[in-house]
Amino acid sequence: METPERHIMCRPGFGSIGRHISVLVNYLKVSIESPDQTFYQYAVKITSEDGRSIENKLIRLKIIDKVFLTYASKLDMKAFAFDGKENLYTISPLPENISSLTLTYEESVGLSAGNPDEAVKKAKHSLAPRIFKVELNYGCKFPLQSIPLTSEGQTLGESRDALTVLNMILRQRAIHKFSLSLSLSLFVSLCLPPPCISCFAFLYGIVQLAFVLFYSLCTKCRGRLLVRQSFFQDDSRNFFEVDESLLGLRGYNSNFVMTCAGLSLKLDVAMTLTLKPGPVLDFLLANQNVREPRYIDWVKAKRMLKNLKIKTTHTNRVFRIIGLSDRPCYQQSFLLKVKENNGSNKEKDRETTVFEYFHKHLGVVLTYSKYMPCLDVGKPNRPIYLPIEICSLISLQRHRNPLSPTQQITVLEKFKQKPHDRMKALTDAVKNNQYENDPFLGACGISVEKQFMKIAARVLEPPKLKVGRGQDCMPDEGRWNFKNKQFLDPVSIKCWAIVNFSSGGDTSYLSRELINCGRSKGMDIERPYALIEENQQMRKASPLARVDAMFEKLQEKLPDQPEFILCVLPERKISDLYGPWKMRSLSTFGLVTQCVCPVKITERYLMNVLLKINSKLGGVNSLLAIEEHCILPHVKDVPTMIIGMDVSHGSPGRSDLPSIAAVVGSLSWPLISKYRAVVRTQSPKTEIIDSLFKPDENGEDSGIMRELLKAFYVTSEGRKPEQIIIFRDGVGESQFCQVLNIELEQIKQAYMGLGESEVPKFTVIVAQKRHHTRLFEAGGSGNVPPGTVVDTEIVHPRNYDFYMCAHGGMIGTLRPVHYHVLLDEIGFSPDELQNFIHALSYVYRRSSHATSVVAPICYAHHSARQVGKFVKFDELHAACSEDNGFTSTENVPVPKLPRLHDNVKDSMFFC
Repeated sequence: METPERHIMCRPGFGSIGRHISVLVNYLKVSIESPDQTFYQYAVKITSEDGRSIENKLIRLKIIDKVFLTYASKLDMKAFAFDGKENLYTISPLPENISSLTLTYEESVGLSAGNPDEAVKKAKHSLAPRIFKVELNYGCKFPLQSIPLTSEGQTLGESRDALTVLNMILRQRAIHKFSLSLSLSLFVSLCLPPPCISCFAFLYGIVQLAFVLFYSLCTKCRGRLLVRQSFFQDDSRNFFEVDESLLGLRGYNSNFVMTCAGLSLKLDVAMTLTLKPGPVLDFLLANQNVREPRYIDWVKAKRMLKNLKIKTTHTNRVFRIIGLSDRPCYQQSFLLKVKENNGSNKEKDRETTVFEYFHKHLGVVLTYSKYMPCLDVGKPNRPIYLPIEICSLISLQRHRNPLSPTQQITVLEKFKQKPHDRMKALTDAVKNNQYENDPFLGACGISVEKQFMKIAARVLEPPKLKVGRGQDCMPDEGRWNFKNKQFLDPVSIKCWAIVNFSSGGDTSYLSRELINCGRSKGMDIERPYALIEENQQMRKASPLARVDAMFEKLQEKLPDQPEFILCVLPERKISDLYGPWKMRSLSTFGLVTQCVCPVKITERYLMNVLLKINSKLGGVNSLLAIEEHCILPHVKDVPTMIIGMDVSHGSPGRSDLPSIAAVVGSLSWPLISKYRAVVRTQSPKTEIIDSLFKPDENGEDSGIMRELLKAFYVTSEGRKPEQIIIFRDGVGESQFCQVLNIELEQIKQAYMGLGESEVPKFTVIVAQKRHHTRLFEAGGSGNVPPGTVVDTEIVHPRNYDFYMCAHGGMIGTLRPVHYHVLLDEIGFSPDELQNFIHALSYVYRRSSHATSVVAPICYAHHSARQVGKFVKFDELHAACSEDNGFTSTENVPVPKLPRLHDNVKDSMFFC
């Protein structure tokens, strides 16, 4: 029998426990003064005179703008919103006799480097005017009244469409921002009936003039970048330097949202990264961190430059890079059409090099680029070569590759804003945006307040912790420490060693300090059996060769399998030794290891290292008091398993790299702080996990959940879970139903595959961290206190969600986690569930502070990151690539990760 489709649950109520406070939120209340207005949707089809469909979004936007300018009177001078694709919206219907319009438009094109008379798309040279046919076909209508009805808990369908239109208006007004101030008052008057014919004639003339000014300024508008609902301006005051090749750019994000309190406008600060404009060669030198062009890796350069836009210095035209030439500039040849010398007008093809062409035909003197590849700005079957020397990157091109740890630190340092600074920036943005003057919003009868909302919140009490010697520990501001305290269950380490890949540092001093600090926390650590230094001659070998050589030395010097290895790396977080070291230790040899790169050895640093070591070896740093005494509501009496799920994807722009799915499951019920992880690869950019239940050809399940369920059974005295609580990270609202109907169904199948006739009860919760809701201390200048919960006013009008700031923050503005409860068969009350989630933020064994999101999700994230480094996907990609360096994902098999060794698979190796 087919399982009926599940739907997201409704809110059962609101929480009440906790200290009640007021907080500011970055939401502006929106009023709808004309709820009877109706949006009319039209499908837009644009074709050229030869019948070809026009797909370029920028050209479509310009054509529609000009259509509404040219046919202003026939279209009744309607205010409109257009998404640049297929959908156009108006407040009232267009005249019935308007369905097909013809427009003459002057297109911009570029010139071929091989033939200056040949027109090529995407440049700055005007061609003869072209004729376009624009069809506007009525699709549907939906009332604006659906929005206030939704806030009262009624249907959501039409309100989603209305919100889509309103957010489209925000994007459109950002595009036309420079010209709005000239014609705002006139556009608002479009919705008002003319008092008399003469007044109408006067108004019509003024409006026509306003449209001319509007369009002329719109088409000249430059220096803006839109990333979904985030908007950025090319203003030097908004930029900050990350390094010599990368710039940070500040902007703002805005979108309309439906809340319990009605329609609101959410406004937040946004940031993106752009490539530093300037000469292409300078960019490559900075990007690859080399001083001279001869050291440039052109394979990496080709990958980095693909799809970037450049401007030529000799013509000031813009082109898009598709690749590099196979030969250097002075050798790369092409066929040039030249006139014959016999006086006729006939042309013949003559082979010439790019260097010769630019020197003899264009008078451009090339110096350093003679021996470098050319940029290919043409098409795959018709290349156009430009010397690197005459090309410069244009501004506002987004950086889509992963950041190095150094870049990450720089970005965090320069973009962080204290709460009062962020609030000031948002207040200034409200003034600058002048939402009250927007013509379309005015036509809808929508007004936006100028003050941010003040809402009710509650602060939950932090849970009490139990540490060694029977002591209690009460967190303060989301933090606690082990000063004058011991671990609850410290381990003893008899046989261990230190390996040193770093050329500096005193490993003897490090071992002594680690032993002394460990003993003060109750850990009995003997002196290391060996201190092994890497041979200097190995430092130029490949990372895997260096790691293998080190393990050979370990086997020679150690009489038996060590309990633990401390590995000193030469670079913090960015060492290319990390992946091979973890692969060999966890998969090949089954060793627990801890990597360090101490800049300064302090007690605090050693304390953090020992927290991880003790957890990896099976010790317990601390427990929740309610966990130790088995008094957790809904968990204490019924075997309950807690699951954390996360999927990490390849670098942006690398759609061929596999995604890594990690799932952690709790062990040793009734504990909620001990977990085991299982990690698998899956198809690139796939968010929904497909290996939770995976029967092979013989029908045997080899999926993730079978391993976790069996581990729970073994560690919980032969009890199978009767309740499963799932925490899912990384999915958007459009994927909630897939979590319920695909992932949850796999988990049920895995459970039934163990011979069970009844499935357990489930509670499914999604945690979202990537959002733009921010909470501010009302009447103060700091962050909200740890444990702050908001489940009223700004939450969904129907679904069960809430915001929680479980952690404290001393740097920047805190971002609450947005929890969505999709299913709750267990039957938590709102207060019970919020306190349970709050408690799970205090069981993270890698540190001594509350985490922003529940610990199972943190562990899943770390597992995916650590095990994902086992495989050098870049090497696999290079081996499978075609000549152009890129290949279809259909042709690249998803590699399997090496299996974890039996010695470590049940450990918390991810700590």
